[in-house]
Amino acid sequence: MLKNITLSADEELIEKARKRAQADKTTLNASFRQWLKTFANSSFKAQDYDELMQTLSYVKSDKKYTRDELNER
Repeated sequence: MLKNITLSADEELIEKARKRAQADKTTLNASFRQWLKTFANSSFKAQDYDELMQTLSYVKSDKKYTRDELNER
């Protein structure tokens, strides 16, 4: 179910956003919905990163590598 919300922004900014959406062959409303979805899910990405780093915490580097060593394949 979609729910309406009211937002306020600078008139020039809204007009620029509408033109950008039109250039992208979409609407400002659709662009905002996509942004809102990305924004709402972004905190989970940070949590995923933290979990990954925790699983890799066993990796220890006891020496400083040279540029050549880092670029070896």
